[in-house]
Amino acid sequence: MNEHTLSRRLEHVAARVPARARLADIGSDHGYLPVALMRRGAIEYAVAGEVAMTPFRAAERTVRENHLNDRMTVRLANGLEAIKPEDEITAISFCGMGGETIRDILDSGKAYLTGRERLIMQPNGGEQPLRQWLMENDYRILFEEVLRENRFDYEIIVADRSGPVVYTAEELYFGPLQIQERSDAFLAKWQRRLKQKEKTLNQFARARQNVPDAKVQALVQQVQWITELLG
Repeated sequence: MNEHTLSRRLEHVAARVPARARLADIGSDHGYLPVALMRRGAIEYAVAGEVAMTPFRAAERTVRENHLNDRMTVRLANGLEAIKPEDEITAISFCGMGGETIRDILDSGKAYLTGRERLIMQPNGGEQPLRQWLMENDYRILFEEVLRENRFDYEIIVADRSGPVVYTAEELYFGPLQIQERSDAFLAKWQRRLKQKEKTLNQFARARQNVPDAKVQALVQQVQWITELLG
């Protein structure tokens, strides 16, 4: 994968970035996503934010080698601190990190958000707590997708801040749009998850040490939801 050929996962993220956006890609790694979008003429401006020096240098190199220094900025910063008011950012992407990490970045960086940015998120797990944060902060989920790449299930969640929204516990767990659309990839993911969770429940039953009752009950609830979902 490079700025010329994105992974399938990043291509699906790229497809959700609004045309002519001013994009902040947080945790940009090599900067492949914003550079690819810039090369295609899909976005007007980009900031690549990185908290670690090695990927920061890699992103700088990608931008320099593609002669995009006049239209793209790479910043060494913690989370949304990479964004400055003069950037006039209209979209923010988060790829390849846990949902809890994305949630924490959004929560600690609220001062850097205007509320007008579209959020394009590809969490590696932890989707439920991320959706919980979105709901609690008036973000409505506009699009959701499950895709499978290299034997891993990934989710893409797109949200705008458009006023109060209420999701049920099951909608937060599965995704309010996905629970309605029930795509083949979505159902296949939860068939795999059901087997994993049933196996874990059996291991709990055989375990010699006591497993906290709350943990067991939460897992039983999840198994029940998934079983009902799959019919």
